Amino acid sequence: MLRDMHNWTEIRRLVLTEKKSKRAVCREFSLHWQTLEKILQHPEPPGYRQRLPRERPKLDPFLPIIHEILEQDKTAPRKQRHTTKRIFDRLRAEHGYTGGITVVGEVVREWRTTTAEVFLPLSHQPGEAQFDFGEAEVVLQGMPTKVAYCVMSLPYSDAFFVQVFPRECTETFQAGHQRAFEFFGGVPRRISYDNSRIAVARFVGKRGDTPTREFLRLQSHYLFEHHFCLVRRPMEKGHTENLIGFARRNFLVPVPRTGSLEVLNAELERQCCEDLERQLRGQPANKATLLAEEQAALLPLPKSGFEARRVEPAQANSLSLVRFDGNDYSVPTQYAHQKVTAIGGLEEVRLVVNDKLVAQHPRDWSKEQVHYNPLHYLALLERKPGGLDFAKPLENWGLPDCFDLLRRRLEADGGAHGRREFIKTLRLLETISLAALTAAIERALEIDVLAVDAIRLLVQQGLEEPTRWFRLDNHPHLQSHSIPPPNLLSYRELTCALTTGGVL
Repeated sequence: MLRDMHNWTEIRRLVLTEKKSKRAVCREFSLHWQTLEKILQHPEPPGYRQRLPRERPKLDPFLPIIHEILEQDKTAPRKQRHTTKRIFDRLRAEHGYTGGITVVGEVVREWRTTTAEVFLPLSHQPGEAQFDFGEAEVVLQGMPTKVAYCVMSLPYSDAFFVQVFPRECTETFQAGHQRAFEFFGGVPRRISYDNSRIAVARFVGKRGDTPTREFLRLQSHYLFEHHFCLVRRPMEKGHTENLIGFARRNFLVPVPRTGSLEVLNAELERQCCEDLERQLRGQPANKATLLAEEQAALLPLPKSGFEARRVEPAQANSLSLVRFDGNDYSVPTQYAHQKVTAIGGLEEVRLVVNDKLVAQHPRDWSKEQVHYNPLHYLALLERKPGGLDFAKPLENWGLPDCFDLLRRRLEADGGAHGRREFIKTLRLLETISLAALTAAIERALEIDVLAVDAIRLLVQQGLEEPTRWFRLDNHPHLQSHSIPPPNLLSYRELTCALTTGGVL
């Protein structure tokens, strides 16, 4: 290529500058006269130029079919669109095409190039944000687990925040906002979203129109403005869409191994802080400096805290279980068959009846699990003591050994009555701690006093604090008072009279 360009330059110089004859140059370089004319017309080789499109007699009749297939693909799911191979197979099987696959690929590439969407560069003002969720895999407590991670970004400064949650739902949606606002040191004035059912309750045309109640509760607390993008138009929040992939490739590769998602979230927050030191191409300063400038455009954080939670109406069944998010949680048996309000947070599930908290359980993010609190069923067992050995809520309770010894001694002395006494003793756990009752039972076994009333007295005795000396060190207002010594003269006269046999 370089030698050809050298000859091209030399030929033009000899003819146009040195005024050497064209006949001599053609003879010297073995050129046709038409080739020499082309060299003299162009400062550099123009390359191959095809005058007319190459004919494709086998494929041309099928071009409308190919274009129709590609046009229909625009509305199909991205992962279920036609490949060149699939179009080629359909042309042969359904339309009798006898040509090759190469020319089909050329037509597909040409069509996609000429019809590809062109985007307008957008200007982002300080205080605007974008929010979205992505999916990744982590090894949680030794098990491969699919998780959802949220990304909130500020396009003006390119600062972003990433957090991982068990899955995408109302409470994780709210918690992601809450933590991002604290990380940025303020609340964006306007946030763009896709049309997730978590945020949108009703659609008008291709855009979300009515937010959900829980989204409005979040918005009312932080007072930001929302913007829902058009359906299947992620380019309206392309900044966060790109950061979803960036966070996965840079923060979650290799696959993280962790014992807790909160430990992983602390590491992700640290990496987001480190990323603020990065300076983007064309920017005058790093992200941290731009974020400090942008914070003036952010809304202040509310003084009151926000609780990320989901509220759902439910009803306790005949087993005194309430279903929330695919799992069952127990309530005291007195609330069976009643309407219950389930409040699910990131860490716990609270069950409320008539504005009264009746049960609390750790949140289970798996599915189809049952969580019993044995204390919820003790009142029922007192009426049905025969079910003590078969009650599923009491399985694997893990009580200390002294409880089993107390039951054996009570039943040995009183039979069925002893079993009832044992259940009454268990019911003391409804109001006192396991440690306090364990100490009282051990003391009762030691002194051989096994009645439930005696154990209750021993519990109270163990909870009483011994009398302490009253010191005046921290009471300076009492130190100035003096108490006169008692007059013992009368007591002395009495003792003298008693010793001498006198009478007062």
